[in-house]
Amino acid sequence: MGEFCLFGAAGTASNKWELIFIWEQATVEAQIIIFCLFVFSIIAWTVMVSKAIQMHRARKLNQYFGEEFRAQKTVLEIFDRKLQVEGCPLYAVYQAGCVNLDARLRGPAGERLQQQISLKHMEHVKRAMENMVAQESLKLESGLILLAIAVSGAPFIGLLGTVWGVMSTFAGIAQETAQGGTATMAAMAPGVSAALVTTVAGLLVAIPSMFGYNWLVHNLRAFTVGLDNFAQELVSRMETEFLADD
Repeated sequence: MGEFCLFGAAGTASNKWELIFIWEQATVEAQIIIFCLFVFSIIAWTVMVSKAIQMHRARKLNQYFGEEFRAQKTVLEIFDRKLQVEGCPLYAVYQAGCVNLDARLRGPAGERLQQQISLKHMEHVKRAMENMVAQESLKLESGLILLAIAVSGAPFIGLLGTVWGVMSTFAGIAQETAQGGTATMAAMAPGVSAALVTTVAGLLVAIPSMFGYNWLVHNLRAFTVGLDNFAQELVSRMETEFLADD
């Protein structure tokens, strides 16, 4: 009799799409958890795609600006040409340093009177660029916390749904047995499978988020190192051209 019921449940499930059947068997709590994980998945994929596009665009702009920077004869040539490269991290660092340097070369009337600055003033220029490097790194890093939350939190949310669903299934079987019924595999299988699907949903959110997060962090570190190297190169050229001898 138990085997007949089991095959009957399997036949019912086969007549419907498997996930729809499991969804119908899931408790309200499990459905809420699955919906929350679905929202988490949309957020995670949105962050991964948007950050990938942002980093690809920043890489292309950095390459373009790097070629322009190394082709110029003087440090302030691009700055004096008022070249604009919006969204380029290297340009933001360059602009911050040149604005600070230019302000220290100009006199009270706004004309560029000085040709050299002191070591103290050069330290201020350097700190302005270091501050911009930190700001650009934080700008590229923004949103990664959502991926970190998805990686660490989604499996536990799915596990919560599984434990809750199994608990509800066994509680229902216990009540049925107490009323004189019999506990069969056919009666338990739909509830247990519906409970396990929340863990699957949690892993489906966490696994892509983990790969995306690690890839983005690796690229972010490479960007930060590139910004630091560019800032040092820029400071070196500024010191060569504008730092006054002691």
